[in-house]
Amino acid sequence: MEYQLGQANHLGNRNSNQDRFAAVETDEGVLLVLADGMGGQPGGDLAAQSLVDIARDRYLNANRPVRQAGHFLADIIRETHGALLRAAADRDMGNIPGTTAVLCLIQEGHMEWAHVGDSRLYLFRGGVPVFRTVDHSYVEQLYQQGVISRSEQDSHPRRNHVTQCIGCLPQEPEVEVGKGKLLLKDDVILLCSDGLWAALDDGQLGAMLEGDSLDEMAERMATRAEQLAYPHSDNISILALRLTSLERRAAPKPKNPAGSKAQAAKAAGVDADKLKNAIEQIEEVLRTYGDELKR
Repeated sequence: MEYQLGQANHLGNRNSNQDRFAAVETDEGVLLVLADGMGGQPGGDLAAQSLVDIARDRYLNANRPVRQAGHFLADIIRETHGALLRAAADRDMGNIPGTTAVLCLIQEGHMEWAHVGDSRLYLFRGGVPVFRTVDHSYVEQLYQQGVISRSEQDSHPRRNHVTQCIGCLPQEPEVEVGKGKLLLKDDVILLCSDGLWAALDDGQLGAMLEGDSLDEMAERMATRAEQLAYPHSDNISILALRLTSLERRAAPKPKNPAGSKAQAAKAAGVDADKLKNAIEQIEEVLRTYGDELKR
């Protein structure tokens, strides 16, 4: 499997950037993860970074290719939620940091995903949006119930109110897990925060992804979204992958000794305390960015 990656991140008309994303590449596939930290309370950026860090660690130390990938991704979301709760309690933070989450694992010509909140995953084929996730938001519920139209969602006063997220509340989020899709050559997978899709509709996004350089297309999309939303532009994050070949690569030598050791440990029956590891990762993030929580 061969692919091209593209990404962009704009601050928009905000004082801080609470979006985080990463593409975690291995010989067996690639994990895409994007998080939009919840604004209006401290720690959204830390929650988003914690998701990215935990997702990276879990994937690099997993047996690959990952079986039951949807459940694997949902477990990452739940583990991050539990770790944020524990970290908030241990440090007496006064609130539980929160973030949206969308993760997509591409391997063996398939994509599988999991998400909570209103950060989206799209699948474009020939510039046409053939799939996108359904937002966990108040206005999406109203639309599904037939109370408002699609056009009314954009101007609704509660359009930014999400109904599911990691953190914020003690109860575990209801994670939506995709059933998986078979990919075709030249398919484009797009992960983005609401700063992008709130300004550009699905058709515009698909048309702007058609080009030679995915990086250039992503940057153009972010710039256009920022211009259209001015002076109320949110943080804008874009992570895209174009599948250029479905042929399997020849198996190279292992590049991840840490992952190999973890796999060997599991084979020997060693069951690491995942929650403890997650807490340690969040504590490291808090040590690094702790001053930002006091603002």
